[in-house]
Amino acid sequence: MSNPATSAFFAAARTHQGETPAEFALSSGMRDQTRTRHPVAELARRQHGVISAWQLEELGYSKAKIYREAIAGGLHQVHWGVYAVGHTALSREARCLAAVLSCGSGALLSHRSAAWLWGMTDRLFSVVDVTATAPRRVRDSIRVHSTRTLTPGDMTTSSGIPVTAPPRTLLDFAAVDPYYLPAALDRAARHGVFDLIAVDALLARSHGLRGVARLREAIDIFRDPAFTRSGLERRFLRLVRDAGLPRPSTNVFIEGYELDAYWETERFAVELDTYDYHGGHVAFEEDRLRQENLKLAGIEMTRITGTRIKREPRAVMERLRKLLAQRRVRA
Repeated sequence: MSNPATSAFFAAARTHQGETPAEFALSSGMRDQTRTRHPVAELARRQHGVISAWQLEELGYSKAKIYREAIAGGLHQVHWGVYAVGHTALSREARCLAAVLSCGSGALLSHRSAAWLWGMTDRLFSVVDVTATAPRRVRDSIRVHSTRTLTPGDMTTSSGIPVTAPPRTLLDFAAVDPYYLPAALDRAARHGVFDLIAVDALLARSHGLRGVARLREAIDIFRDPAFTRSGLERRFLRLVRDAGLPRPSTNVFIEGYELDAYWETERFAVELDTYDYHGGHVAFEEDRLRQENLKLAGIEMTRITGTRIKREPRAVMERLRKLLAQRRVRA
């Protein structure tokens, strides 16, 4: 049997349908300053506006009361056993948390969806990925992954959402979306959620899991200290490797100048440019003098912009292949 505060709360929720949880909490009957905030509203506020049936039961609501309020419109079912409180406008975080809550205790946001939450990708698909330690029934708009290999270190929370930790997220992402793995790694490094030591530790205990070989290969580039400075440099080195070209020395000093990439045998250098660098008249003059001095020392240099690497990577590598071949002939 519900108490009067519960009835007032859900009556207000039905009146203010369509508002966000924060708006609803402020506009509902909870304005009465002599009454503490309703526990359902407080929990929904912390959980992006969604709540599970078992959480409602823990707050003292019977299954019958939950059912009646769902029929009346105070609760809006999102998934089996999960409701939006007093509204239907779900944020992306709310969609993710609702999917996790629907899969029960111990479930975690994972794979592509976890990568989105950590900022490793800007793509959040309509189907949310959730990992559970035991098989779960099929849910609409949820892709459930079962595993028994999770450790406490693989589990954490972000934005109030239970989620796989960044290393495990990268491993799962490598298994399902290898094409975008290099970009996900770059973004993880940029957002400060990439830890090479932690990823290595995970790989060491994950023999036989999908994605291990792909992730191990993809993180090799982060082992070169010279190439941890710039996402552009890492992308360039990957392209060189994938094109089968000789690996250059990186960020080395030749003739008094630091060169981004240098092939000793061919005496050939590549300078990687973005519009953030080499700006202004002084820098312009210095860059021309640098190239002239290197030429006098018998070193040819070409410049490759980040825009070209992004838009035409194959063409860039093919031209680089020809330039290196020309230097070998001349040598």
